[in-house]
Formats: sequence, structure tokens, C-alpha cells
Amino acid sequence: MSNVAAEIASIRAEIEETRKLIAGLVALVKALASEGAVSVAAEAAPSAVAEETKEEEDDLDLFGSDDDEVDEEKEKLTQQRLAEYAAKKAKKPGPIAKSSVILDIKPWDDETDLEEMEKLVRSIEQDGLVWGGGKLIPLAYGIKKLQIICVIEDLKVSVDELIEKITEDFADHVQSVDIAAFNKI
Repeated sequence: MSNVAAEIASIRAEIEETRKLIAGLVALVKALASEGAVSVAAEAAPSAVAEETKEEEDDLDLFGSDDDEVDEEKEKLTQQRLAEYAAKKAKKPGPIAKSSVILDIKPWDDETDLEEMEKLVRSIEQDGLVWGGGKLIPLAYGIKKLQIICVIEDLKVSVDELIEKITEDFADHVQSVDIAAFNKI
């Protein structure tokens, strides 16, 4: 219990110190205001502002309306503008979801012509598919794999279908295709 009491005493001391600092700042602001360096609005002490807000809390109208009746013209105009905005928003196409895919294309053996394999892979043309850079990476026993980048539009191109197309259409050159990286753009 003594630790809790010590913490409470420490917190109370900090609160008292903060009150003294605020009182000093209020005095400084008043002194500057009397010299004309600060506007009259800045003179109000935080405690006076707090008291005013407590007194006026019940009378506070956040929306600034004096009467409870709804202005029909304003409501009609608001509804019209909301409808126009919704129509405009509906016409606007959403963002196009794209992905960057790095494919590892492995040949059957070390005698496979990798340049021809790359040309065959790049010959695949499809709406929403853009081929990027490619490089040959050593795999094992003198065999190299083709690592190639492509950017696809997610709604137009399926990666699984692309891989299937590469492995089936170029079965003489391609043993397998793996996804090395798949990142949304």
C-alpha cells in the first residue's frame, strides 16, 4: 500500500506544479495584454473559460439553428446535391487493381534454348498483361532458370491461367513455372 500512496502523492505534486505553471502563464498573458502585445481574446484565463463553458453547456447549439423547424428549401437543395454527387460518383470508374508478378520458369535440361524460351513466353499477349524484365539465374548442374516480371490487371488476367498457358503451350521448353513474388500495386 505504501507504493500506491507514494504514487498518489507524486501525482498530486505534479498536478500542483502544473497548476502553478498555468497560473504563471495566465499572469504572463495578462501582462502582455496590458502592454498591447496580445489581443483581448487571448487574455481569458483557462479557468474562466472552463467556467463559461460549464454554464453555457446546456444552451450550446452546435449547428447554429435558432428554431427547431426544418427549412424545406434547404432540405430539397441538399437532397438534390446529394443525388447529383451520387450520380457523378457512380460514373467515375474505380481504381484498377494491378499486381506485379515474378515468375520462375524452369527448362527441362541444360540443352534447352533459354533465349527462345523467353521469346515464346513474351509472345503471350493478353489485354491487361505487360511483360517486364527477365534474367537467367543459375539453378543447378549448369541449368539456368528464366526469371521474368509481368504486371497484370487482376480483373483481366489470372496468374493461374497464365502459368497453365506457359506450361502447356511451350511444353517442349518449359518443365515448370513457379511464382517467385506476387505484389499488389
